[in-house]
Amino acid sequence: MNEPLLSPLEQVVRNIEQVIVGKRNVIVLSLTALLAKGHVLLEDVPGVGKTMLVRALAKSFSAELKRIQFTPDLLPSDVIGVSVYNPKEQQFEYKPGPIVAHIVLADEINRTSPKTQSALLEAMEEGSVTVDGVTRALPQPFFVMATQNPIEYEGTYPLPEAQLDRFLLKLHMGYPSPDEEIEMLNRLEKTAPLAEIGPVMSLDELLALQRKVADVHVSDTVKRYIVDLIQQSRQHEAVYLGVSPRGSAALMKAAQAYAFIHGRDFVIPDDVQQLAPYVLAHRLLVRPEAKWDKFDAEAIIGQLIARTPVPVPGRR
Repeated sequence: MNEPLLSPLEQVVRNIEQVIVGKRNVIVLSLTALLAKGHVLLEDVPGVGKTMLVRALAKSFSAELKRIQFTPDLLPSDVIGVSVYNPKEQQFEYKPGPIVAHIVLADEINRTSPKTQSALLEAMEEGSVTVDGVTRALPQPFFVMATQNPIEYEGTYPLPEAQLDRFLLKLHMGYPSPDEEIEMLNRLEKTAPLAEIGPVMSLDELLALQRKVADVHVSDTVKRYIVDLIQQSRQHEAVYLGVSPRGSAALMKAAQAYAFIHGRDFVIPDDVQQLAPYVLAHRLLVRPEAKWDKFDAEAIIGQLIARTPVPVPGRR
């Protein structure tokens, strides 16, 4: 869709585009997840700008950014924090882990064990962490952008389905075109673009926009369209396990944010179609025989969209 963006968010996109060349769609989708209070999994080969994107996003909002480098020896306590005994006070004190921040970069998340990966589950789902039986709320806004290299690379662990389901969107950066890569080299020739950008929106303004997203209207017709897509995923011949009800809610929330970003106070079927591949593909379990035929989740989502009748857009 080529609809214009809401003015304040267009400024954020342009700010990030000073650092990330030719990836406007990925930037808009990342903002969609942020406004929907969701999280993003960026999967791609090394060196295409995944880490740079999340750093530019944090700088655009003057948000506290913490980076967790996931390695095979990383422990859950290295992520969420630990209680340390203070002999002076004669009591235990909580020492926050790097998960306590507005924006968390979980770098190469699939290089650590599933046990440590699962340390993110409560934080991503509930916005809190529990250490020694005490639950503590995380700062708001709270946004996780995790990066991972494709699982064919050595020394990686596939993310468990329960972990994947917590990510609102799964995105791919992709290689730049030759012209985009030349433009990137031109920008890097004399300066570091990331050092040149600053905040264009405050955290309070971001929180206000998140609240407005919840007011975006989703008609019964569009809800039915979302449910029909999800139902089709559970009946597709190439699918072993279809999308859960959490996926239905995720698609609706993402569509609300996507509509809001484009200046509308109601969701249309096009919003659902645009977002379905990014919201639903990583929630499908594809049968092995389909994978052997190189029939992947993205192709299945394309079939679901083609098979499902599109309702007439409306606000009621």
